[in-house]
Amino acid sequence: MIIITRLRSFFNIVTSSIAFYPTFYAVSAVIFGFVMKTAEAMGVSRFLQENASYLVVNDIDTARNVLTTLIAGGLSMLVFSFSMVMLLLSQAAANYSPRVLPSLISNRRHQTILGTFLAMILYNIITVIGLQPHGDDYQLPGFSVLIGIAFAVLALAAFVYFIHSISSSIQINNILENIYSLSRKRLLFLVEENRFSKDFEDTDDWHTIKTNRSGTIQNMSITGLKELARESETKFDILMSKGEYLFEHQPLVKSKKELDESELEELFKNFNYTESELVSDNYIIGFKQITEIGIKAMSPGINDPGTALDTIHYLTELFALRMQKGDIGVVEDEDGNPVINLKVIDFKTLMYNVLAPFRTYCKHDITVMQKLLGMIAYLKTLDAANDSFYQVLDREATMMIQDVNSAIENPIDLEVLQGIYDRMNIQET
Repeated sequence: MIIITRLRSFFNIVTSSIAFYPTFYAVSAVIFGFVMKTAEAMGVSRFLQENASYLVVNDIDTARNVLTTLIAGGLSMLVFSFSMVMLLLSQAAANYSPRVLPSLISNRRHQTILGTFLAMILYNIITVIGLQPHGDDYQLPGFSVLIGIAFAVLALAAFVYFIHSISSSIQINNILENIYSLSRKRLLFLVEENRFSKDFEDTDDWHTIKTNRSGTIQNMSITGLKELARESETKFDILMSKGEYLFEHQPLVKSKKELDESELEELFKNFNYTESELVSDNYIIGFKQITEIGIKAMSPGINDPGTALDTIHYLTELFALRMQKGDIGVVEDEDGNPVINLKVIDFKTLMYNVLAPFRTYCKHDITVMQKLLGMIAYLKTLDAANDSFYQVLDREATMMIQDVNSAIENPIDLEVLQGIYDRMNIQET
């Protein structure tokens, strides 16, 4: 299972590269080009010339001119498309957040379109090289030329779709919707998985294991850790959360039993270090990205309160879902016994990390503050996995109204916000 997890992580990293699918399609086109050469040597074009002549281009000058034109046109479309992708990435980093780049780079539609252009160009190059008559009985590879023309038509259709896709991908609503959907999917899975989690035993006297390298832990193999715990007859208390950066020799895990060198080596194999931040693996990244987009929208250079309000809508939906999940993450074995205690970003810390930047950079904006207080008021009406979550909401509302009173001078604005705060029935702590 460790190998499967590592292969999955490697596949996610590779496929997130903008060069993966273009390279795959290019290699496939080269292989297909040589396959067609073999088919031409077996007489496929001669057979079609005799039975379906309308499918075969049988004039060498026409074939060479057509293929040369298609290659030149394909190169122009490829350069234009690549330039548009780079423009998309630079605008997204400047206007929204650099953290959204991994999801845009890994957009398979754009990679597939670039790969289609490369495939068409390389195939037609291989085909045009083969247009060299060498005898009276020479048969022009007309069927290969026809396939090259079909490739060009497909690439042209992909180019038209690319214009539509690139224009919609840069729209902030689509970016936010994508981040929200991935975060919600991950949260739904965790809410269902931890619905009946049991408490974990005290680990104060357990053996502390320190990390053997520095880096950000993007993912870990729960299956591999369970298997290791079973084989070593121990239990694990994970001291870090996914997405957290660890320095070398920093505490990583506590083990109920002291592990030998081979067991430690197996333990470290279950942690995947990477600098990529994928929302599909860690919903906290989704909160962070949406928050950064909202804060960036309120910067003087952009000044887009509408986008900031949209981010609060998505954060409200995610917080409502997060309230259904407790602050513990216990993994049980096949017999239902807790064997792994996962460190979870608790609701209090998550709420503070999200709202603190809004309070700092948006406390002067009445519309944003009104929306944030409305979000807290709405969350207080929902059911929660833990009653302490309501105290967290009260605490955040109190801090928010304190910052508002120090930043907004208009008494009418203050009265509106104070009215929302008073209707929350805040419990003093």
